[in-house]
Amino acid sequence: MDFLLSAEQRDLTEAAAAFARRELNQDLVKREDAGEFPREAWRKCAKFGVQGLPVPAGLGGAGADVLTTALVMEALGYGCQDNGLLFSLNAQMWSVEVPLVTFGTPAQQQAYLPGMVSGDLIGAHGMTEAGSGSDALHMRTRAERHGDHYILEGTKQYITNAPVADVLLVYAVDPGRPGLFGISAFLVDAATPGLTVSSSFEKMGLRTSPMGEITLHDCVVPAESRLGPEGGGMSIFNSSMEWERSCLFASTVGAMRRQLEACVEYARSREQFGQPIGKFQGVSGKLADMYVRLEAARSLIYRVACLKQQGKSAPAEAAAAKLFASEAFVRSSEDAIQVHGAFGYMKDAGIERDLRDAIAGTIYSGTSEIQRVVIARMLGL
Repeated sequence: MDFLLSAEQRDLTEAAAAFARRELNQDLVKREDAGEFPREAWRKCAKFGVQGLPVPAGLGGAGADVLTTALVMEALGYGCQDNGLLFSLNAQMWSVEVPLVTFGTPAQQQAYLPGMVSGDLIGAHGMTEAGSGSDALHMRTRAERHGDHYILEGTKQYITNAPVADVLLVYAVDPGRPGLFGISAFLVDAATPGLTVSSSFEKMGLRTSPMGEITLHDCVVPAESRLGPEGGGMSIFNSSMEWERSCLFASTVGAMRRQLEACVEYARSREQFGQPIGKFQGVSGKLADMYVRLEAARSLIYRVACLKQQGKSAPAEAAAAKLFASEAFVRSSEDAIQVHGAFGYMKDAGIERDLRDAIAGTIYSGTSEIQRVVIARMLGL
């Protein structure tokens, strides 16, 4: 596949990286310490056009193709050191906006997408529960139909953006139709009676990305708020996960590039035993490994983006891209700390943040173990 960028794509990615460096890194240490969601940065991203990238122009978006969108997200990852902000952006774009674009009615699209594109609305995706993380089919949140409405009952955990969300895409099962075809998806406004959201959880990393618990108790949702057909929830979920696994880690590729460049610069300037540490094979070998991981992750993600752009399903390719990029980011983050030595272990250096943020990538959007299961099944095992 030819991954040569057009002049327009080069200009856009350069502008995105410059925007991120200029606007998205202010007070990061302070915000991270406080676990503070950067709402002003979110609005700046909307003004730049980030949230509108995968949304059609008729709904206020840019209608950008998949590869261009991935390129912009990579550029943001390169320029922005706030991995939590980028994670929240990706969570909305791929798990809420794209399902609305793909499965939403015109009324649903008009109700939510323009606000998400403008930054006035924030979306969250509610699938995970305490007892059904990887095993999504055994969720316990119920949706019972009563004429022209449903009553939702249950609890969702570890939901990204939940504490700041205006609308939540919630999955629930019909107790009379358990299993694959009993799950439906619902668009639930945060102000809906019976829906409560916890304050943000304290996390190891991605601390500026709020995560909370959703509780639904006698929560009445109109039938017209169901997304897609009744019983079509797993199709919507699988589709959104394929998109997320395909594109979410483009930002990670950008972060790995930023990380490698910082390590190379340090290895050239830091001297021990009378020469730059980059002259020692123990250090230069780590930098070479970081480069290989970066290029391999980028190629995997670009390939999936190209397949999706052609309208093709790519579950194995998306799983491979997610698996490799997430684990590569962890290994490269460990190497970055080792290259910087004691300085890299210090919080003020800003090097250790990437490692804390990277570890989450092996868990969210399907654990590394689940990605291997997906790939093995596609191989016929």
